Amino acid sequence: MRKESLTGQPPLYKDNSALNASFQRFDLPILIEKMKRSQSWEKGGLDAMILLKSPEKQIILTALHEGTEINSFQENDSITFQIIEGQLMFHTRKESVTLEKGQLLTVHENITYSLTSWEETVFLLTIATDS
Repeated sequence: MRKESLTGQPPLYKDNSALNASFQRFDLPILIEKMKRSQSWEKGGLDAMILLKSPEKQIILTALHEGTEINSFQENDSITFQIIEGQLMFHTRKESVTLEKGQLLTVHENITYSLTSWEETVFLLTIATDS
């Protein structure tokens, strides 16, 4: 299984230059198709696109290949995972839960977690900073 890390910023696509606009609409199926044609996706890596970035919140569209593992940590941020396609296993030290298409998981701040994709998976990651 591939191991990835969500350190650093995901790539920003040129057509999303107005990240701080007050109103934006996204066509997720078209964005997902574009992500799956990218060079990083073809090379087997994860692909991510920032849809919204503000001091209080980030929304990131993320695509993972089957068998990808992500070891991550969470600081003072609350997060959500909303599964758009596929299936994702979410692990903490105390428990594991399988997330499927259409499901949403919320995670409070200061939780150490890891993710495993059992199949090609796309999800929205929302990070809310308590400022």
